[in-house]
Formats: sequence, C-alpha cells, structure tokens
Amino acid sequence: MKSRRWQYLVFCLPLMVASGCGKSVEQKQLEESGQKMEEAGKKMEEAMKQGGQGFGEAMQKMGEAMTAGKKVEPVDFRTLKALLPESVPGMKRTSANGEKTAAFGINVSKAEGEYRGESEGNMDITITDMGNMSGLTAMAAAWAMVDIDKESDTGYEKTTTYKGQKAHEQYNKEGQHGEIQVLVGNRFIVEAKGNSVKMEDIKAALGQVDIGKLDGMKMQGIQP
Repeated sequence: MKSRRWQYLVFCLPLMVASGCGKSVEQKQLEESGQKMEEAGKKMEEAMKQGGQGFGEAMQKMGEAMTAGKKVEPVDFRTLKALLPESVPGMKRTSANGEKTAAFGINVSKAEGEYRGESEGNMDITITDMGNMSGLTAMAAAWAMVDIDKESDTGYEKTTTYKGQKAHEQYNKEGQHGEIQVLVGNRFIVEAKGNSVKMEDIKAALGQVDIGKLDGMKMQGIQP
C-alpha cells in the first residue's frame, strides 16, 4: 500500500470519530485509536521542536495506536503474487512485484500486477494484506463505512458488494478510467483499476482473482 494511505488513515480517523459513523463497537475502537493517535501526534510535534529528540519513540506510539497492539504476521507477498492472474481479458501480465513493509510496529504486505494489451489500454491489480492494521481496515477505507451512490454525465461512484464482500467502484466515461476496490474479510484490499478501458473490462479483470481463497486466509498469522 502506498504511503498516502497511511496519511489518509491518520488524518481521517478523527473525522470519522466525530461523524459518529459505524456501529457502537467500531465507534469505541475509533475513539480509543483516535485519542492515542492524537497524543502520539502531539509528542511528534514536540519532538520536532526539540530537534528530533524522542521522535522515534513518538512514531512507535503512533504505530501502536494504529494497530491497537494487535500482532499479525501478514501473508507472504509471494503467496499474494500467486493470486495475480497471468492474464485478463484482452491483456497479458507484463510485470508482477511484491513486498513486505514493516515500520514502527506496522506490518503490511502486497503484490501488484500490471497488464497491457495490443491497444493503448492498461490495467493494474493490487492485493494488500493490512496485517496488524486489519482491525481498522474497514474504518480506514471511508467508503466501507457508508453507502455511496453518485452519478453524473461523465461518470459514477458507488458502494456495492462483490461476491459477498463490501466494494467501491468509480468510473469516468470521458477518460475511460476507473477502479473497483474490494474489502475481503476486513483484512485484505483488492483493487483493479484501468485506463482507456470499459468498466466491464475492469470487473472482468477483477474476476480473475480468487476472492474466496483470499478470504480463507483472513485468520492466517494472527497471534494470541
């Protein structure tokens, strides 16, 4: 997952707490995490004012707040790579890569495949295991907490379900680009996006990923 997703989580959690979205248990978890993250944020500011002294400790506290102290070893990215299809309708996979990142107690793994065809269109498929962030994954993805249904002359955006899992899709007709994200087992995020393609092509590409098999891994690596 890209770094901007961490920034999104840090800054959006307090807003989501204030909005009162979600069930009572989720709300309580958000409030506790929000308070801890706010405290860690203040310590980070103080550390910066003091020339960086104590910054590492503050970042560690931020990591603990974001993971709620949960210990989860993410699925090996090589296993996630094996779930990437070798081809999607009209396109072949041109590259596949994966990685595991671990910093300040946050462990995440992901795999990404790029697909190209004879035409100018292209697509990407990404599978991310949020690891010890899995307890907050649904909350970090704001679309998983609400119902969205928007439409204009140029495109649409909506939340829906995909094979029994919460999903979000959006498409721009003018640029012919769009994406669909699926939250699998409140732990994994599968994303298929494309440029110069139709939305049905993006969905067809997503259909090549074994969502059921991925859902079966949601308890893997969870430590007591």
